[in-house]
Amino acid sequence: METKSGNSGGGRGTAGRARAVVMAGLRGLVLAVASLAGSLTLFVSAVLSIALVPLGIGILTTPPVLDAVRRFADRRRVRAAEWAGVRIPRAYRPLPEGAGPWRRTTAMLGDPATWRDLRWLPADMTAGFVTALLPAVLVLYPLEGFVLAAGLWRAVTDGTHVGYWYAFVPVSGQATALGAAALGLALLVAAWYLAPLLLQGHFRLTRAVLGGGGELAERVRVLTETRRDAVDTSAAELRRIERDLHDGAQARLIAMGMDLGTVETLVDRDPRRAKELLAQARKNSADALAELRDLVRGIHPPVLAERGLGDAVRALALRMPVGTEVTVDLAGRADAPVESAAYFAVSEVLTNAVKHAGAQRVWIDLHHGDGMLRLTVTDDGKGGAVVGAGSGLAGVERRLGTFDGVLAVSSPAGGPTMVTMEIPCALS
Repeated sequence: METKSGNSGGGRGTAGRARAVVMAGLRGLVLAVASLAGSLTLFVSAVLSIALVPLGIGILTTPPVLDAVRRFADRRRVRAAEWAGVRIPRAYRPLPEGAGPWRRTTAMLGDPATWRDLRWLPADMTAGFVTALLPAVLVLYPLEGFVLAAGLWRAVTDGTHVGYWYAFVPVSGQATALGAAALGLALLVAAWYLAPLLLQGHFRLTRAVLGGGGELAERVRVLTETRRDAVDTSAAELRRIERDLHDGAQARLIAMGMDLGTVETLVDRDPRRAKELLAQARKNSADALAELRDLVRGIHPPVLAERGLGDAVRALALRMPVGTEVTVDLAGRADAPVESAAYFAVSEVLTNAVKHAGAQRVWIDLHHGDGMLRLTVTDDGKGGAVVGAGSGLAGVERRLGTFDGVLAVSSPAGGPTMVTMEIPCALS
């Protein structure tokens, strides 16, 4: 396992700012392409599929198309959290378990979050495209001005007539090419101050549309469901503990008591047999102690209580059968229930990565900012992870929902998979 400690002061200098500006430009370019191509394709597909529902064809095509829309929106939620620290709630209603195409279609079309997604797609392909392209233009377009001044102007003009325009600068010779470079420098200075803000503006626009109206009512509904799930989960956990105690440690302690009773009667008549029973009793006590320790660890790991979430996750990573890198940037500790929920959520995601995704490498990032504890688990597995009924990630989502937390999953076929979890909390 490899571990890294975060440094809140890193990235505040010139080198850190330059990297942030360049990354804002590159990410803006990626988002612009995705906004135009992805949103346009999905919007047209969704409109055509819904229009075909009365003919029966849409009943078969609408669920997979809307699933694709949700995955696309989820990827944007992940990017918003990772690239700009903008939290966009995910408030889809759970689909009926084992539902057929008709029930899935009606359930998805009856979900207000579906229509927010569909309103967001045209906004993303227009205003979203522009707001994503602006930081890319500010960062990348100046390069053309510098290249023109370095001599490329000779290839685009004959030196006597205007043969090329760089923005509003007509390039006809070395002097005007230097003017293009000066404009490029001005744009680069603007990028230094504006590019990260423009990228964040793109995600704030996304949040305004994607996480729009009815959010409070939806949060109340989600909290009501997660509170009920938490009660059911607590009852199931209590039954599991009782069963483990009855079948494990309790049975061993009873056997040990019986062995000791037999020893009392044999200690004078058959000392050899008494010694064997004492050895067996000692083994039963050791096994019972080990089972009790495992049980306690499953309820609340001692390292979590004693040393906090960061060290507990590092200890969890040490037990992983694959290479695991942990980065922790926590300036304090959250409340014990929040730490417990976060720990077991990470544990479940790691189990999925190894057991189902066949991952060979896992990266875990824990940090706190803007009142949010954010946990990201990325693996190089086969991908295809979804949040659905019966999946381990659905349980993680319910666990986080108890604390008004959110889960976002980006897992294209072939991988990689990125699971981002956020829990609102303060550190002490």
